[in-house]
Amino acid sequence: MSRSASRDLHHCPQPPWTEHLLNKSPEVVRVYYPPDANTLLCVADHVLRSRDYVNVVVAGKQPCFDWLDLDAAREHCARGAGIWAWAGTESERGEPDVVLACAGDVPTLEVLAAASLLRHHLPELAVRVVNVVDIARLLPAEEHPHGMPDSEYDALFTPDKPVLFAYHGYPWLIHRLAYRRANHPHLHVRGYKEEGTTTTPFDMVVRNDLDRYRLVMDVIDRVPGLAVRAAALRQRMADVRYRHHDWIRAHGADLPEVAEWTWSQ
Repeated sequence: MSRSASRDLHHCPQPPWTEHLLNKSPEVVRVYYPPDANTLLCVADHVLRSRDYVNVVVAGKQPCFDWLDLDAAREHCARGAGIWAWAGTESERGEPDVVLACAGDVPTLEVLAAASLLRHHLPELAVRVVNVVDIARLLPAEEHPHGMPDSEYDALFTPDKPVLFAYHGYPWLIHRLAYRRANHPHLHVRGYKEEGTTTTPFDMVVRNDLDRYRLVMDVIDRVPGLAVRAAALRQRMADVRYRHHDWIRAHGADLPEVAEWTWSQ
């Protein structure tokens, strides 16, 4: 995956402002979370051509990975939400044991890093990775023009498997959008918790419990049978978080395995 710099179309909104807009008429409000520069280009092309809509595009200003090439980004943005099969480990003949979902550039990075850790340490675990660009896709079809019918939502997120959702804003928004779905009792959301200060980029993620190591721990806690079988791995993930805490105070920079991380199959 290559890195490229992307900039905001607007200043990144505070979560309450985004969620306030989602309370408005579903006929006119659209909220997008492009995960990389190519999806940002596709979303920008779409919203600049649209008329009579309030379009919110939440995008970062820091260098980031390009997860999708431009053609794949167009297809993904047209769907609004979809499975990134290349990032998961589920068998073509089976069902996933867990779904790792994400919306937003930093949450996507942390979910993919968590998926990579699970691939390495628990290769037998069937992990599905789902990315959401158009947040209104989580709503029922009868509630929003971009919403998914239950059959499509269940096919994507499963009706009964644990779903770990990493989100750019407040966690309860995802719960509010998806509360009518069959698997809502199995939905666990990590998001913004009003935690932050002048610190390293990864420490901001850790402070909000949105980091890759916490997500791996969440998977172990919520997939039946893993709590005992993967107890050593959970302890190892917790230890890395403690080591991160000490490292940034001693060195003023993120752990090398975080700062230098890149995707690899």
